[in-house]
Amino acid sequence: QVSLVESGGGSVQAGDSLRLSCVASGRTYSRYTMAWFRQAPGKERDAVAVISWSGGNTYYADSVKGRFTISRDNAKNTVYLQMDSLKPEDTAVYYCAASIVTVITTHRERYNYWGQGTQVTVSS
Repeated sequence: QVSLVESGGGSVQAGDSLRLSCVASGRTYSRYTMAWFRQAPGKERDAVAVISWSGGNTYYADSVKGRFTISRDNAKNTVYLQMDSLKPEDTAVYYCAASIVTVITTHRERYNYWGQGTQVTVSS
């Protein structure tokens, strides 16, 4: 079993930055594909950014390309999401997820473990 705990959310103004962190504990494997998903009220939970176990491959949703950066430190069992130039439409609950699938995937059902989520609110 893997436990994922997110932190770093909050309320900011448009144009500000936030960095989310997700620490994995328990039966952890550095070969997990890690991702950040987000879910706004009334919308589906969609992948925002994904990173391979080595950190060598990444995926970004079109809506965040050039503004968000995903990274990981396997020695610390931690994955990060640096969010710059935040917009009101980035407001959502952000979830960290881990998948034993060793390729980049954006499908929710392929993620085995989920964090509890952290709220990000961006006001204009």
